[in-house]
Amino acid sequence: MDFKLTVYSDYVCPWCYVGQGVVTQLEQAYQVEVEWRPYYLRPDTPPEGLPLPDYVLRARANGSEDRLAQLANQNGLTYRPSDRLYNTRLAHEATEYAREHGQANEFHRLVFEQVFVAGADPANWSVLRSTAEAAGLNGAEMQTAVESGKYTQAVADQVQMAYQIGVQSVPTYVINDKYAIVGAQPYEAFKQALGKILNPPPAAS
Repeated sequence: MDFKLTVYSDYVCPWCYVGQGVVTQLEQAYQVEVEWRPYYLRPDTPPEGLPLPDYVLRARANGSEDRLAQLANQNGLTYRPSDRLYNTRLAHEATEYAREHGQANEFHRLVFEQVFVAGADPANWSVLRSTAEAAGLNGAEMQTAVESGKYTQAVADQVQMAYQIGVQSVPTYVINDKYAIVGAQPYEAFKQALGKILNPPPAAS
């Protein structure tokens, strides 16, 4: 049975990055329309970025990186911990250019690789241009369109929509615009949820 999966994520979220593996498994097992949508973990991040906040450092000390590396390995992903909190506004707006040109999901995947494989800054235009080219897009044209402010409101509206439907952390996976699964859950959790959602029991007479 077909279904729609909307994933709210931010490019500085390592759990969103490793969560791509579950999305790939779902695409292989079901007829699913996947849409990645923007969210800002730290909307106050300046263009030059910030040192990692204390809560991230505490989580690393408590073993979060081991869990992330394990999930990445299970999903066939390379994972390199980020050493900085980046500003992701340009990357999200660039994704809207990619969406307009039919390459949103591929561009999204490649930006994640830049951050969590190459250790690159997604606020850097040279990074975004090369990522666009790798996705089959025109990097210079993308930069011009984003810098014109063409996609600023579209991203702001999507982030506001996330707030309105109750998204408070990422990744948040929304099935058929109705059912939410929060966090980097294992594939079995999605499989069980989909079984209930796509094949509900008959109503009592």
